[in-house]
Amino acid sequence: MIARPNKDSKHRGAVRSLLVVTILSSIVVLMAFGADSLTVDSRPNEVKPIVVKDSIASVTAFKQVYAVLMSPRCMNCHPSGDVPLQGDDSHIHAMLPKRGKEGKGVYAMKCSNCHQSTNTPGLHTPPGNPEWHLPPANMRMVFQGRTENQLARQLMDPKTNGNKDLKKLIAHADDGLVLAGWNPGEGRTLPPVSHADFKKAWITWLTTGAVAPPEK
Repeated sequence: MIARPNKDSKHRGAVRSLLVVTILSSIVVLMAFGADSLTVDSRPNEVKPIVVKDSIASVTAFKQVYAVLMSPRCMNCHPSGDVPLQGDDSHIHAMLPKRGKEGKGVYAMKCSNCHQSTNTPGLHTPPGNPEWHLPPANMRMVFQGRTENQLARQLMDPKTNGNKDLKKLIAHADDGLVLAGWNPGEGRTLPPVSHADFKKAWITWLTTGAVAPPEK
């Protein structure tokens, strides 16, 4: 004997069919009249830098990065103490300004008092930039005295690099104060390589794994 579907099963089947038709119809309506909404809701994910690990290329690139960061143009504003360094020999700043909480000096001894928005004309006069400052007290980012291994690790740790991820680190190569290192004013030596070469080495290091050179 063959069982025949009862009225309840027929009713449930009809409801399911109606539900499927309704859903499909809704999708068609959205596609036809809600294209703008779908575009907004379907925005592609933010593009992230591609990292292809290559320890040899990474370590080689960082040697060039390290040479720039340890030059007076960079290291003078990344001292081990709270007083900036000065000159090509990186001696203690003659005015003895202190870092301060925000890295911009304390009381009347503010960095901007002498360091204007542009370089002051003349030999060995104060270099300038609108954002001239040391790193803040809670994120001192010391370069002075760091080995290649120590500095590389420091630069990749958000707790010691200013809370920067890979994308922000790459963008930092074009930061205004970084660029100021290649425009230091009369009588000061430039970093050992051009900014273009530094940026290339910096990005190469970061995108090949940001490998820290081994301690010697």
